[in-house]
Amino acid sequence: MRKLNAQAIEDIATAAPILGTGGGGDPYVGKLMALQAIEDYGPVTLIDVDEVPDNALVVPSAMMGAPTVLVEKIPNGEEPFWAFELLKNYLGKDIYATISIEAGGLNSMIPLALAARLNLPVVDADGMGRAFPELQMVTFTLHGISSTPMSISDEKGNKMLLQTITNKWSERLARTATVEMGGSSMIAIYPMLGKQLKEGAVRGTMTLAESIGKAIREAGLRNENPLDKILEITHGYLLFKGKITDVQRRTMGGFARGNAFFDGIDEYKGKKLEIEFQNENLVARVDDNVVASVPDLISVLDPDTGKPITTEMLKYGYRGIVIGIPCNEQWRTEEGLKLVGPRYFGYDIDYVPIEERYEGVASK
Repeated sequence: MRKLNAQAIEDIATAAPILGTGGGGDPYVGKLMALQAIEDYGPVTLIDVDEVPDNALVVPSAMMGAPTVLVEKIPNGEEPFWAFELLKNYLGKDIYATISIEAGGLNSMIPLALAARLNLPVVDADGMGRAFPELQMVTFTLHGISSTPMSISDEKGNKMLLQTITNKWSERLARTATVEMGGSSMIAIYPMLGKQLKEGAVRGTMTLAESIGKAIREAGLRNENPLDKILEITHGYLLFKGKITDVQRRTMGGFARGNAFFDGIDEYKGKKLEIEFQNENLVARVDDNVVASVPDLISVLDPDTGKPITTEMLKYGYRGIVIGIPCNEQWRTEEGLKLVGPRYFGYDIDYVPIEERYEGVASK
């Protein structure tokens, strides 16, 4: 158990889109919400998974929808609290703690803002170890934990409860509601007991994000490039250095879908890279050869600062460093790949762990 101050929140916000593979929403608005909350209510308590009592109720809080929408549709700040209170009242039981549904972008910040205001601890874990675009794509699903009852709220004050027969049905119905709400909503979902949390969560993701963000910040103070340190902390691999020559992006069905194209620079000059994304980066190809694929993490970094560039911020002319990071082992199981592997997203690709793709190649 420890307290997260403003600097810790800044560091987590800096690094969250790296673990979020460019998705999970830009953390800036969420960071402002979290910083204001700790200014008003005090620092957030971060607890380890094993500190949660087995019979205590834990509820993740998150944003749902297309990250591109938040560039123009700013939350009013009350939506996560409305959703959380609606679910709490329905369950009729006190909630012990909240947790990030995914280790990415805005969704790393929402639980911090909510926890500070409601005086709840945040669990140092999440349900993905990265970010994925659909609600059922969490390790909790692999452990038989139901996503419902869940609650949804928008900035206008619309609120609803869902009780579904499967987690996939939660995705389908909540996505439809989110589209009608303007493309983004706030949710409280996957209510679970501490015992279930200990079985299903990806542990340590808040601390991991904080350590990456701290490395980026300290490198900036020394006027150094943090790439080597980022790769060391994440056990990652350098995939490409290039300049963006085109971005094809469209918001459809509650997702931001598209492709980003890079021309190589430095040692990658003469090569081309393409990233395909659905909220998050899913597949990276160099000269038509797959160099990384979901569920491994693919992130784009600013070559000077090491800070991440989210999918909605990719623009023509930007220079970027593309890195790949091994995913949590739970996603490499047969059931995990069935849920989030490349074939689920429609790619005729066999998943190959990034370590095997780069066997014998230095990660720096």
